[in-house]
Amino acid sequence: QVQLVESGGGLVQAGGSLRLSCEASLRPFSSYAMGWFRQAPGKEREFVAAIKWHGDSIYYADSVKGRFTISRDNAKNTVSLQMNSLKPEDTAVYYCAASQIWPMASAIRYDYWGQGTQVTVSS
Repeated sequence: QVQLVESGGGLVQAGGSLRLSCEASLRPFSSYAMGWFRQAPGKEREFVAAIKWHGDSIYYADSVKGRFTISRDNAKNTVSLQMNSLKPEDTAVYYCAASQIWPMASAIRYDYWGQGTQVTVSS
């Protein structure tokens, strides 16, 4: 059974930082592109960032560009999201997702999803 398990969420003040991690049971992990999405209360799920199989291509939503950094460690089957200069509007449940193609921002093209981790940014 495929599992994606996110961790690292929490409560932080505006301007602060958090680092999210997602550990995947996918094998081989390096054959999956990975993405991060988020969903705020009452809003649709939105794309945050994506990284190709070996990290050679990365794509960010405009809203997080310059503040968030996605990375992966194929030896540890993990993908991370470093979030700096957090804003209250970053508050959401953050999900990692995996795909065997390069879906970039298209949520429907991701095959597997984690359960999510809550990020709350106070003003």
